[in-house]
Amino acid sequence: MKILILPVLALATVATWAADWPAWTGPQGLNISSETGLPEAFDRDTGTNVKWATKLGTVLYGCPTVSRGRIFVGTNYPAVDDDDRFTKPHGGVVACLDEKDGKILWKLVVPDRQWGYPEGFAMTQEKWGICSSPTVDGDRVYVVDNGGNVLCLDVNGLADGNDGPFQDEASYMVKPGQPPIKLLPTDADIIWCYDVSRELGVCPHDVASCSVLIIGNVLYTSTSNGVGREHEIGCHVKTAPGFMALDKQTGRLLAVEDDQLCQRIYHTQWSSPSVGNVNGGKLIFLGGGDGWCYAFTPVSDKKSKTPQRMVPVWRYNCLPHHYVYNPDGSVIPYYNGDVRKYKKRKRKKEDTTGWNSGDGSFLGPSQIIATPVFHENRIYVAIGQDPAHGLGRGMLHCIDATKKGDITESGRIWSYDAIGRTICTVSIADSLVYATDLDGKLHCLDADTGKVHWVHDAGDECWAGPLIADGKIYLITRQTFTTLAEGREKKVLFTDRGGSECSPIAANGVLYVFTKNHLHALAEGASRQH
Repeated sequence: MKILILPVLALATVATWAADWPAWTGPQGLNISSETGLPEAFDRDTGTNVKWATKLGTVLYGCPTVSRGRIFVGTNYPAVDDDDRFTKPHGGVVACLDEKDGKILWKLVVPDRQWGYPEGFAMTQEKWGICSSPTVDGDRVYVVDNGGNVLCLDVNGLADGNDGPFQDEASYMVKPGQPPIKLLPTDADIIWCYDVSRELGVCPHDVASCSVLIIGNVLYTSTSNGVGREHEIGCHVKTAPGFMALDKQTGRLLAVEDDQLCQRIYHTQWSSPSVGNVNGGKLIFLGGGDGWCYAFTPVSDKKSKTPQRMVPVWRYNCLPHHYVYNPDGSVIPYYNGDVRKYKKRKRKKEDTTGWNSGDGSFLGPSQIIATPVFHENRIYVAIGQDPAHGLGRGMLHCIDATKKGDITESGRIWSYDAIGRTICTVSIADSLVYATDLDGKLHCLDADTGKVHWVHDAGDECWAGPLIADGKIYLITRQTFTTLAEGREKKVLFTDRGGSECSPIAANGVLYVFTKNHLHALAEGASRQH
């Protein structure tokens, strides 16, 4: 398999060690790996090809990251079931594991709390935990916690002392009003914390779900700011920024987007940013909660009296006119196809209009939740909605990243509308684009033309993008795990019951798969002892 090593490698300042996976979407930003000798199949019951398995939480939405012999992962409260210092349930957990045996070295507990939001408002933090994939940069780990706050952590935890300036981990890890815990060397060491609610008036919708991008001394991330329903007036603040930049050393606010993005979003700003080298200069790409894809120039890390304003270099509307407007010109309501509404009424079998029919055919507006993927001056990104809203029509776009201004027409290279809504980031290898949708279908397309080579139906809801490595495609749905052969001909190699919402990753000769509440380290020939 020929892996496309992109200019992103030269741009990312994430320190890598051997073949680590130090950030969301991997070192190339493509959900691909150059690892070889990875297993095609595994058996959890017998331990075949299983090096080790560590129990974490009930869910894992961001992928694990691997750097310098350690694994970092965000999950929810069961990861600390054995710790009686905490009142259960906890909320979110960041755990650091030993790469060789999966032993938990340290953890950060982030309890479910109000985070300064209006009275009566509660996010579903306890259920989802920490959805952000930790980003490792040298001896620091950057992650967005379940309240949307950006944290800088010491990769060694408190084992090497409590570094500053943040010194109150004992209170941070308990709910307000509870006594501080007694800190242990197996607890996390917070270097700094940026409180998005207090500083920017951000109020995430349901949960914070974004990972950070590091370029030089600057950290970029979405804010997860969302819009509320009419009875939640004052709860979700539309006027807060949707995208921001911080000094990675201190957490000081450097810049916010100046495009009033959150005045236009449909639901929330969840997309994680990416970076690419376009015609000799860096651009940062962001999927918008309004259905538009944006490109920004990096900001300066120099001190200024007021935060810089990030203005898009270009913007591209990923929503065709007929996804937003009815034939009579009226706007299609965003929640019109929400499966939750559909479930609240008794529907006749033949009724397929006005509500989500369950077959993915509903046509309406969506936002971008996936991360835009950069390759050879092009951006690949698809639209979708929160999976709780149900199925619907999506669209995958290939965009010319070299343009400026509104490039909806001039920047369109090709579009593909035979895909359902998706929250997944695509993978690109050997001039092929692999994209999953919520309906559980994996689409293989030509990266240059958008021609469809094949579609595989995994038969279950899919929240995770595929991993391309060692000539294989690793695909996980909420109920199944499948290995396929990479290439223009579809070939299924292995299937197994048991899935998750977390994309597999590969690092240092090991495949990491989260399923059945456990993170499995898979290696060819390994045999875990029971």
